[in-house]
Amino acid sequence: MSLRPTVSGDVPTSTASVARAAFPRGNPYLLLRDRLGTIFTDAQFAPLFAPCGRPAECPWRLALVTLLQFAENLSDRRAADAVRSRIDWKYLLGLELTDPGFDASVLSEFRSRLVAGGLEEHLLDTLLVLCREHKLLTARGRQRTDSTHVLGAVRSLNRLACVTETMRAALNALASAAPAWLRAHANPIWIQRYSKPADDYDVPQGEAKRQVHAEQIGHDGHQLLAAITAPDAPAWLREIPAVELLRQVWVQNFYLTDQAQTVEPGVGAFSEATPRVRWRTEHEGFPPSLLMAGSPYDPEVH
Repeated sequence: MSLRPTVSGDVPTSTASVARAAFPRGNPYLLLRDRLGTIFTDAQFAPLFAPCGRPAECPWRLALVTLLQFAENLSDRRAADAVRSRIDWKYLLGLELTDPGFDASVLSEFRSRLVAGGLEEHLLDTLLVLCREHKLLTARGRQRTDSTHVLGAVRSLNRLACVTETMRAALNALASAAPAWLRAHANPIWIQRYSKPADDYDVPQGEAKRQVHAEQIGHDGHQLLAAITAPDAPAWLREIPAVELLRQVWVQNFYLTDQAQTVEPGVGAFSEATPRVRWRTEHEGFPPSLLMAGSPYDPEVH
């Protein structure tokens, strides 16, 4: 991909008019744009792109979207939807109201470029410098920022969306192929927990709560896989593509420990102690992005 630098101009007149009418009392993102401008420039990210090739999406906008999705706890898909649909985001990004946005995969690709090029610190360091220049930060010693935490948290959100949707896809496939078997072995709470697409649910804020949420999903998937691989289960259930992908995604994202796990009634509808299903971190052995399954509907997506 090649970079075609864009001039960070004014907010389009139509976008500004609608945004002011929609938020007569102000809005944090409108204020952010008015006070700090675009924050980033394309020139900052020029080393990440080749001199020729297919034009890339505007990197200063992708950098801003990365910060926004971290601030609002959004997956890539939900962040891309916000770019298309939200007036305050369009104002901050300087987009026309009719701008169609971009595919969610662009954000993951951009983060990979940041890390590969060693420019991940640009995200918060640039914002910090601007805040100091505008006296939005007082002198209280050394201010520490860590952009890698932002990138890691966003990646975790997208992994969560993937495992949730993979569980949902497996249940739907089993409901079609073996409805009677599924009714006999499924936890009734799964109907509520996996009835909607993953991006329609709000993921808990905070690393600790997010891990509990992830491990609840991991527990559900492990229980389903255990029922499918039980000696009395029909062998052909294991050959269903959605089930095989569930197994692959669970190996990549979870692991079992000897520590007992008690799932409280009303949360997981189980009270017995079972082997603990742990959510993998980058330091606990999950494979690199090129090997990680990124979608339950297209195994080639990474």
